[in-house]
Amino acid sequence: MIDTQKIEQDWERRGFSFGQFTDPPGQKWEDYVHAVDELWQLGHGEIELEIDGTILHPKVGEEVLIKAHQVHSVRNIGPNYAHWYYGYPKD
Repeated sequence: MIDTQKIEQDWERRGFSFGQFTDPPGQKWEDYVHAVDELWQLGHGEIELEIDGTILHPKVGEEVLIKAHQVHSVRNIGPNYAHWYYGYPKD
């Protein structure tokens, strides 16, 4: 089981915000680009993460750093809801 409070505290210590998404099966977030880095982590489910054309299938609990200006997409490829976390540098 993922301890979201622990993740949030760790990201806070590292200067990042903390947010959560819950996506239904088939949900796709395509071709996003941010001007800042983004921390991303899978909490539950099966996600396909595409970053600048590279396809990843992160495991639950795996953290990914999406660098500023990288084109990225998040797709729920599993049969169930997926939960994932994201954060951006705090100013």
